Parts: sequence; C-alpha cells; structure tokens
Amino acid sequence: MDTSPALLLLLTLGFCCPGIYGQSLQIRVRSPTDVTHLQVGQRLELECQTDNNRGAFWIHKDKRGTLHFIVFISSTSRTTFGNQRAATHFEASNYNKNYYLVVKSFTPQDEGNYFCVMNFNQMLYFSPGQPAFLPATTVAPTTCEPTTKGGITEDPNLKTPDPERRMQEVLNFSCHIFIWVPLAGACVLLLIALVITLVLCRKTRRRRCRCKRPAQGKPPTKPRTPN
Repeated sequence: MDTSPALLLLLTLGFCCPGIYGQSLQIRVRSPTDVTHLQVGQRLELECQTDNNRGAFWIHKDKRGTLHFIVFISSTSRTTFGNQRAATHFEASNYNKNYYLVVKSFTPQDEGNYFCVMNFNQMLYFSPGQPAFLPATTVAPTTCEPTTKGGITEDPNLKTPDPERRMQEVLNFSCHIFIWVPLAGACVLLLIALVITLVLCRKTRRRRCRCKRPAQGKPPTKPRTPN
C-alpha cells in the first residue's frame, strides 16, 4: 500500500477537519461477512455504498494511525492500485454505485480501519471507518505445585533470571566503566599537576628569599684603598 506524502496530507486534512465532510453525499461502508471473528488467511469483503457514481478511493488506517492508499476505482470499474503488493493482495470492483474491496487473505498487517473516500465538487467525502481486527488471544497463566527433591522443596514458580535483563545490566556496567575510568584518570592527572605546580612555586619562592637586604635600605659600599 502506498503512503505518498501529497495524498496522505490531503487525507489527513480530511480526518482532522470536520468541515471537509460533505452533507450532500452519503457514503457508508459495511462488510457482508462477519468481521468480529476474523482469522488469518480469511477473505474479507468490504462494500462502499454511495448515491453517486464518480469513483472512489479505498484507504486503510493501520493500528499505528498511519494512512495507506489502497486503490482508486473509477466509475467505469477501472482500478489503480497504490503498489504491486496492493494489486496482488486486494481485489476492487464497482457495480451500481457501490464500490467493493476484497482482502484476499487477511493478515495482521491488514488490521485497522477501512475508509471509502470520494471527490465531489472539489470536496472530499469520507465514510465512517469499518474496523477489521483479529481477535485478541489471551493465555491463561499456569501454576505448578512445589516439588520435593532430596528433602528440599523446590518452587517452580520462582522467577528465573531474565537473559535480556542480564544483558542490559552487563551493558550498563560496561558503559559505567567507559565513563568513570577516563574520568577518574583525568582527576588523578589533574591532582598530580596541581602538586607539581605547588612544589615548583615553593622552590621559586625560596630562591627569591636567599638575598640579604642591606641595613637601613642603603647598598653596601666597598672600602677604598689609598693610592
């Protein structure tokens, strides 16, 4: 099914803006077959009933809310599918102002809502959505009785270590190593540089303080020898 940006933008505006729905054109989608108990591989038939024969689009909105263009059916029953998969996976036809869509073999990818869209007087008219979902399967939890082995009672309901969780813990530990080891090394180097700087400063200060200052601030004079 195709998801071209221009068409999907136009369809999104139709779903979001109530004013784009027409009042003079009636569109209704129904399924002649029972859609409450769909099974994988089942044939699903959808019918779009209208009061105008101007061609219709079939649109699929999947479980994630993404719109997919399936097919356009003209008034002369000419079909234009969105892609090759849609052409082989769906059947489309037109008869007496009714537009039909058939899913040949229903799959989980086909779950969602199906809409019939018509373009009339430069306005888009949307039908109510026809839901088509596979029945939810629930598995009843099983409980096991504790077994005694060698005088020790073993409870089979105890949780076993989750491999994915264990792998995540290993990855987190590795990340911590890559983060903290370089950081600790940088701190050690910074500390060593600080100690070296303090030692050099003290040595320089001692060298400057070795010179004796003259008394009363006058420089010493050498005694003159007579000629």
